[in-house]
Amino acid sequence: MKNLVFGLLLSLVFLGCTSKEVDPKDLEAKLVVQQSVAAFVLKDQHQKAHTIPADTTTLIFAFSKDMGHTCNDFFASKEDTYLNDNHSIFVADVSGAPSIIRSMFIMPGLKDFKHTVLVIDDKNVATGYKVGMDTEKIVIVSLDNNIITKITTVTTTQELANAIEAK
Repeated sequence: MKNLVFGLLLSLVFLGCTSKEVDPKDLEAKLVVQQSVAAFVLKDQHQKAHTIPADTTTLIFAFSKDMGHTCNDFFASKEDTYLNDNHSIFVADVSGAPSIIRSMFIMPGLKDFKHTVLVIDDKNVATGYKVGMDTEKIVIVSLDNNIITKITTVTTTQELANAIEAK
């Protein structure tokens, strides 16, 4: 009887540890030129859900820790309304961090920022945004009435400022 109970518990442990990640080959890319972003819904650092307003002209994605820090440091040096004034939205992918690190350090740190940070904290969700993207650079998605018109990448704060402030 003990062996049966032990076997069941052991199998539950292994079942609970199986990977639920989606294979990127099975996912459709979410960031594609001529595709709409109107249906995108992401939560910010305060857990408030956001959609992409039609007047948004730029989405800024940071998929790596380094690029996230580059963006947040840049936005923190600007006026609180910098992103809104430039019809831009910043999205940070924190899904690669272990959940305990996200909940204890990353999310509380993001809450300190005055600018809004939309957060991707699920690896399966993040994978759809990463398909075909250079995740070691800042990804700039240009929009016209919620339709993606161009996707570029930058690495410096000057390039980031130029991309955001270009009219």
